[in-house]
Amino acid sequence: MIDTQTIAAIVFLIALAIFVFLKRKSLETKQIIPYFLYFSMYRTKIGLRFMDFFAERYKRLVIYIGYFGIFIGFLGMILISYGLINNIYLLFTRPEATSGVGLVLPFKGKGIFYVPFLYWIISIFFILIVHEFSHGLVARANKIKVKSSGLVFFGTGFRVAGLATIAISYYFKISNHGSFRKFDFFNYSSPDFWLIVGFILVLISFIKNFSLFGYIPIIPGAFVEPDENQLKKKRRKEQLSVFAAGPLANIAFAFLFIAIASFILAPMANAAFEPNGVKVTDYVKGKDKTMFPAEISGLKIGETIQKIDDKDVAYVENLSTTLRSKKPNEIVKIKTDKSTYEIRLAKNPDNESLAYMGAYLEQSTKIKDNVKAKYGEFIPNSLIWVYGLVFWLYVLNFGIGLFNLVPIGPLDGGRMMQVAMHKIFDKEKGDRYWHYIGIFFLILIFINVAAGFVK
Repeated sequence: MIDTQTIAAIVFLIALAIFVFLKRKSLETKQIIPYFLYFSMYRTKIGLRFMDFFAERYKRLVIYIGYFGIFIGFLGMILISYGLINNIYLLFTRPEATSGVGLVLPFKGKGIFYVPFLYWIISIFFILIVHEFSHGLVARANKIKVKSSGLVFFGTGFRVAGLATIAISYYFKISNHGSFRKFDFFNYSSPDFWLIVGFILVLISFIKNFSLFGYIPIIPGAFVEPDENQLKKKRRKEQLSVFAAGPLANIAFAFLFIAIASFILAPMANAAFEPNGVKVTDYVKGKDKTMFPAEISGLKIGETIQKIDDKDVAYVENLSTTLRSKKPNEIVKIKTDKSTYEIRLAKNPDNESLAYMGAYLEQSTKIKDNVKAKYGEFIPNSLIWVYGLVFWLYVLNFGIGLFNLVPIGPLDGGRMMQVAMHKIFDKEKGDRYWHYIGIFFLILIFINVAAGFVK
C-alpha cells in the first residue's frame, strides 16, 4: 500500500504542475540547463502592504534589529565556514568521518538528509516566507523600494522526468528480481506503475502545447525583489542589514521552535506517552551487502523489540546495555510485538570483542491507558505530529539560515562578503577577492555533498 507521505507528495506535485501550467503566460521562465533544469518566477504584490505598514510603525526597532543581524550574520559566516573547512579535514584524515553537508529532500537515499514530505513542504514554505519577508521588511524600513514579491519554481523537462522515472523503475524492478512477464500496473508502490507513468511523461513531451511550456515543477520557493539600484546607493551597514535579515529571522525562529518543543510540547508528550520497546527501522548492511544477524533471523523492519532473553527492554538504552553484556556468536532470544526469534550475534565491525545485531533502532512509545481512555488516540497522536513538525522547523530554520551565510555569490553570506570586500579594498580588487572566496567555498560544498554519496 502507498503511504500517506507518498500520496501527499503526488497530490502536491500534481497541484503545483496544474498551477504552473495555468499561470504559464504570467511566468518568467528560463532554462538553466536545457531540457534538464528550469527556473520560473511568478511576480505578485502579496505582502508588500503589510511590509510597508510594519516597517513604518516599528521603523526604529526594525532598523536596530537589522543592525544586530549584521553581527549575527558575520558570526554565522565564521561558524559555517569553519564547519565546512573542518569537515573537509576530517573527511581526508579519518576514514570513518561522514559528510556534514547533504541535500535536504523528502525521500531517502545515500547522501540525502531525509525529511518526511509533509514536514518538509510545510517547513520549506515557512522558512522561505519568513526569510524573504524579513529582507523586504528591513529594506522598507531603510526606505528601499520593494518592487514585487512572488513564487519561484525549479523543475525538470517532461522528457527528462519521464526517462529518469523509466530508468529508476527499471532498476528497482530488476534489482527486486522482477519479470516483464508479469505486470502490476495498479499497485502504486510497484515499479510497473511508475514505468507507465514514465512512458506517459515522455509521450506528453511530444504534445505541442505541453512541450512548448516544457517542464514539471518540483521545488517551489518564494522571493521579494528590492530595488537593486536604490540598495546599492545606501550606506554599507544598511545594505548589510538587508542581506542579513533573512538568515537572522530563520535562526531566531529556530530558537523559538526549540523553546516551544522543549518547554511546552515535550512535557505534554511525556505525560501522554510511555515507552513500550525498541522499534527496528532498518537493517545494517556490511561490505558487499553482507547481511547481519537481525536480517538473517527474519526479524522484520517495523517490529518492536520488547524482551531479550526474557528481560524487558522498554528503552533503547536497556537494549544497548543488554547487548553489551553479550559476546559474539552467543545466541539470544528476542521477543517482539509480532513474534519470537533466536539470533546468533555477530562481531561488531568496529570492535570485534563486542556482540552485534546489525539493525537500526529507535524508541517506540504508546499512549498511556488513562490518557487513551480520556482523550482517545487522535489528540495524543496529533500532539506527536505537531511535536515532529516543530522539531523539523527548528532543525531546518537553523540549518538553512546558517547555510545562507556561506560566502558564495548569490547567497546572503556572499553578498555580505562582497560589501565587506569593497570596504577593505577598492571595488575592483574587492570583487576579485570575493570571486576567489566564493569559488573556494563552492568547491568545499561540492566535496562535502559528493562525499555523502560515496562514503
